[in-house]
Amino acid sequence: MTGPLDGIRVLELGNFIAAPFAGRVFADFGADVIKVERPGGGDELRGWRSLRGGTSMLWRTIGRNKRSVTLDLRKSAGQRLIRKLVAKCDVVLENFRPGTLERWNLGPTQLQAVNPELVLVRISGYGQTGPYADRAGFGGVAEAFGGLRYVTGDPASPPSRSATSIGDEVAGLYAVIGALMAMLARVRNRQAVPIVDVALYEAVFSLMESLVPDYDAYGVVRERTGGNLPGVAPSGVFPCKEGHWVVIGGNANAVFARLMRAIGRPDLADDPDLADGPGRGRRSDELNAIIAGWTADHRVEEVLDVLTQAGVPAGPVNDASAIAADPHFQARGMLVTHEVEVDGSSRPVRFPGVVPKIPAAPGRMRWPGPELGAHNDEVFRDLLDVSADELADLRAEGVIS
Repeated sequence: MTGPLDGIRVLELGNFIAAPFAGRVFADFGADVIKVERPGGGDELRGWRSLRGGTSMLWRTIGRNKRSVTLDLRKSAGQRLIRKLVAKCDVVLENFRPGTLERWNLGPTQLQAVNPELVLVRISGYGQTGPYADRAGFGGVAEAFGGLRYVTGDPASPPSRSATSIGDEVAGLYAVIGALMAMLARVRNRQAVPIVDVALYEAVFSLMESLVPDYDAYGVVRERTGGNLPGVAPSGVFPCKEGHWVVIGGNANAVFARLMRAIGRPDLADDPDLADGPGRGRRSDELNAIIAGWTADHRVEEVLDVLTQAGVPAGPVNDASAIAADPHFQARGMLVTHEVEVDGSSRPVRFPGVVPKIPAAPGRMRWPGPELGAHNDEVFRDLLDVSADELADLRAEGVIS
């Protein structure tokens, strides 16, 4: 079975996380994603968190299912080849600082001149317009500017970050959504949507729910609350024996009553002051302390057995080893094994599976992120009809590697 995006071709011009994450989603579902990298070094992700050997597992993950070519976009010959590639693509993804493509003679006007139906997806820190558009912006800065960092962490500690590049990755998802909507508009409504403008900080801000509405309506500035959400009780992370932790979501009315009975507190289940969310929110510290006292006396497996039988949402706080050993991840195809070179030898490595599940046209991981320029001859020769002599000249000039 082919993926639902089979026949779509995407040109990825970005580096680091945001545009490459979007390219990965396209590639997972069958699109032909051609990733353009700098000759010699390539995308810097190739070296990020590389504990042994030359290529990181982060690159193998985000670069998967893509074809890698090298081009120096600062040179006219590289720009000429990009325009030829654009003529054969449906989508271009880029996450350079605004104005960079224009300086390389690859701005929207030039690209749409060679392909009027092209969708150009532009990802940047602050967007293509506005007073901050020219500022450099990475995902971490966007997480702070968009409000996420301020509310993340313990109240007594400085603002924290998540352990993944959440700002970049959510922007990548919005980039895919925007590109698909633009292509759908062209097919269904014959409406041209040539540019999708994704700002990293806006992608983050869109996740912040009622942060600003609460400020306007109630004068409330939301603060850091550790592992709990303000006014959502009981809900949070609770300690178990042997140093393990469990997340419990007991904040729905009926679920709360089942949770209290399961931990031996029917009196709280029947307390009229705790029958709704606002009442529980006022006593959240008390409720969380009671639950923590119960979980601390049990192993995490015991807690999960009791709460699963009671119909209370709960789950372990998994580390990598726990995920790798969990049968549900395996059964759902969320651990996909490929042979990968690590430190000079090949070994099986498990990679994250494809999301979402589309049974009739599933995505799949066909290959890990490729070596730098692995598809130069294949793409330039077969797709652009570049001759062997021309390829040799381009290598000699440093346009490709």
